[in-house]
Amino acid sequence: MDFLEKELEHLSDTGLTRVLFRIDGLEGREVLSGGERLVDFSSNDYLGLAGNSALVDGAVSAIRRWGTGARASRLMSGDLEIHHTLERAVADLKGTETGLLFGSGYLANSGIIPSICGRKDVIFSDRLNHASIIDGIMLSRARAFRFRHNDIDHLESLLETHREKYEKALIIAEGLYSMDGDFAPVGKLIELKECYDTLLMLDEAHSAGVYGKRGEGTVSREDAEKVDILLGTFGKAFGGYGAYAAVSRAMKRFLINRARTFIFSTALPPCVIGSDLAALDLMPKVSGLRKRVIESSEMLRTWFRQKTGLEVRGESQIIPVIVGENRMALELAGHLQKTGFLVKAVRPPTVPAGEARIRISVTARHTEEDLNGLQNAVKQYLNSCS
Repeated sequence: MDFLEKELEHLSDTGLTRVLFRIDGLEGREVLSGGERLVDFSSNDYLGLAGNSALVDGAVSAIRRWGTGARASRLMSGDLEIHHTLERAVADLKGTETGLLFGSGYLANSGIIPSICGRKDVIFSDRLNHASIIDGIMLSRARAFRFRHNDIDHLESLLETHREKYEKALIIAEGLYSMDGDFAPVGKLIELKECYDTLLMLDEAHSAGVYGKRGEGTVSREDAEKVDILLGTFGKAFGGYGAYAAVSRAMKRFLINRARTFIFSTALPPCVIGSDLAALDLMPKVSGLRKRVIESSEMLRTWFRQKTGLEVRGESQIIPVIVGENRMALELAGHLQKTGFLVKAVRPPTVPAGEARIRISVTARHTEEDLNGLQNAVKQYLNSCS
């Protein structure tokens, strides 16, 4: 087992060791840990719904009606009526014919991609796509090309050179990139999909709930049928758990038969489905929360760009502040924790080498006092470094 110690020593020497940060309690926008009370700027609970009473009531009602577990996979005896109700609600929100539930976003991506593509096919993937997408591509054994992040010209060049050599082709992007906070050029991706006869898969894990008139995400309900697979999760803005693929009826039937992570997984438990249903029911009613998140994040991002001299990316509720070196990112995150803010350092391989950062997530729960306090803490750190 010597290799374990050697690898752990290497991670420590390079500032790449990851450790768990235990949360002892939750109180609104704050977390309690080790006797400390911290304002949480690392959560993906963008609308602050994870503790919403409607979601709690939905979970409890589902347990009382269906019990604590689904008892089996959906192809055995775990296919409950409540699963179909949630899939209809997903389709209604997204504007597609139907939906299909998965245990998590990771399971969805790593199951859907290899079910669609194989050795005779080709995949064109944005260079900054999530690890679950990368793993799904590797499992597919399809030929894969990565295009420069959000670079439509590079993608088209790859399509022109390689598309006709393969049978099926799939373009994969994210609606909102979780570590850079920017959006995919969805309209242009749809144009290329139609021009080069490809399938298009868009992961809206971080955009659904926050963007769109009803929280449908970056793809409007009118354009939903132009995207073959609209993937999303309930564990972020919806405040719950699980994932979905919003698709056509034909695609749903296909995935039920081919997606191994669906076929061989126990169905999501009723309590999860109940809370997810309650979240989707709230979506038309929480436009004020969406507006607050967008306005607060724009204010904070503008301040970072104007006052810190640091590279700040994105245009969403996710604000990546690039510091470069791993240890500097850890130092800044540590300083913020000492001053009452939970902001996590993000390092390779999650982000490219030399681009370590702190990732700030703005939610509807954050107050003006929270935002100003975070600014003051960052200024204090930067002054100590000068």
